[in-house]
Amino acid sequence: MTKRFHVSRRTFLKISAGGAVVLLGGGYLFRDQFLNDGNPSSTATDLVRGQPLPIPNLMTGTEIDGKQVYDLTMKQGFTTYVPGRQTATFAYNGNILGPTLLMRKGDEVVINVTNQLGEPTTTHWHGIHLPAIMDGGPHQIIDNGNTWQAQYTIMNEEATFWYHPHLEGKTAEHVYAGLAGLLIVKDPQNELALPDQYGIDDIPLIVQDKIIDADGSFNYPGTNFGVKGDQLLVNGAITPVFDAPAQFVRFRLLNGSNARFYNFGFSDDRQFHQIGTDGGLLERPVALTRLRLSNGERAEILVDFTGQENSQVRLVSFSSELDNINPIWNSNALDDSTFDIMTIDVVSASANPTTALPTSLGSIDRLQEGQSTRTRSFVLEMGFSGPMTINGVSMDMNRIDQTVKVNDTEIWEVINNSDMPHPFHVHDVQFLVLTRDGSPPPENEAGWKDTVLVMPRETVRIITHFSDYTDPDKPYMFHCHILEHEDAGMMGQFVVVE
Repeated sequence: MTKRFHVSRRTFLKISAGGAVVLLGGGYLFRDQFLNDGNPSSTATDLVRGQPLPIPNLMTGTEIDGKQVYDLTMKQGFTTYVPGRQTATFAYNGNILGPTLLMRKGDEVVINVTNQLGEPTTTHWHGIHLPAIMDGGPHQIIDNGNTWQAQYTIMNEEATFWYHPHLEGKTAEHVYAGLAGLLIVKDPQNELALPDQYGIDDIPLIVQDKIIDADGSFNYPGTNFGVKGDQLLVNGAITPVFDAPAQFVRFRLLNGSNARFYNFGFSDDRQFHQIGTDGGLLERPVALTRLRLSNGERAEILVDFTGQENSQVRLVSFSSELDNINPIWNSNALDDSTFDIMTIDVVSASANPTTALPTSLGSIDRLQEGQSTRTRSFVLEMGFSGPMTINGVSMDMNRIDQTVKVNDTEIWEVINNSDMPHPFHVHDVQFLVLTRDGSPPPENEAGWKDTVLVMPRETVRIITHFSDYTDPDKPYMFHCHILEHEDAGMMGQFVVVE
């Protein structure tokens, strides 16, 4: 991997009147080079594309003494993207990414995570409600050669979560190298007729972007402002092909990129239905033709391919349609484009297909503003002549920024005072979005979430309840989920106490 390089937090930046040139401390860079420190695109031209979509192995755990036990090993691997060349990667239990962990609500789980990377890291269970000491954040470091054991009870609703490293200052680099995987929670009491044949009509899609050099290596031009690539990977393969059965198919979408947002849709502008957000099912399917996902967000969608055998459609990102984005942020060539993510070939239906769209998905026990005991404000700022901050301070491992009382319901106001967008993620809890700049959220954003995109100069109000776990010494995190922003200081810590 290319050596990590940080733009100084005191670097001066200025956009010219035409918005085409960025001035960095006396030297000029064209606007589309800025985010990637002068390495805006892959140098490899002969790339392995169009492979069958890889489906991560499904790990259901082994029952031992009434607990479901999972074993993960972080190690170095190799993948081929340039013919005849090997790309060095990091992975869980393989060569890139990791297995999909299947867990059931109510299960007591034990996860043994062994580090064989040659350097320290952590593994965080993104979106899971659990004790702070089991969170896998920057305080739960796993040194090379060691095994860390996480134990907790699955209390979350049925949803799609994920796991990834969370080492202070190195999260972005480790995820970019390939460390990430999905974690699916199912509720044994859920009797909805939804596609659930993993790898057939229930499909995980981990979408990422990379810069790939001519020697096959991942080029990681570390910059505080965010790394965007020009090669689109799904489940670790460049623009792969998926054979979809001619029936309803459930796609579990994860934006696993470091910094790129996606505006998902299909090349024929077909309608699809979102059924789930980060932390659970919506109350009813929401019809869409576009779905914006920022970093760390997940969405479950249903797409109806019934009667469409022998047809083809592409999953694309209509990124050029995204608005209210500062030109500094929208500086990569793909930001102004519609680009392919995956090709879908429709084949014959499988056995036991889902044949109808549910009209109802369940109820959400909505928190009301009147239940709130306190409102807190979180001001996100990133001056180009100073550090990235929340409430005026950058991340400090030795400082607790907020203290929350267990069983309290709180409203958090997230205020973006910067000119770049920030996906705001809170560990441990799921929350509901109350308002965006005073208006209710769109219907497809009205479910449980743990990450919410806050646009430049926007205020988003969320409400959440803190329950079950207390620890005055072990903190949870809140942070921007653009991984370079997180590593550059846009992160804080909170504890839950009696």
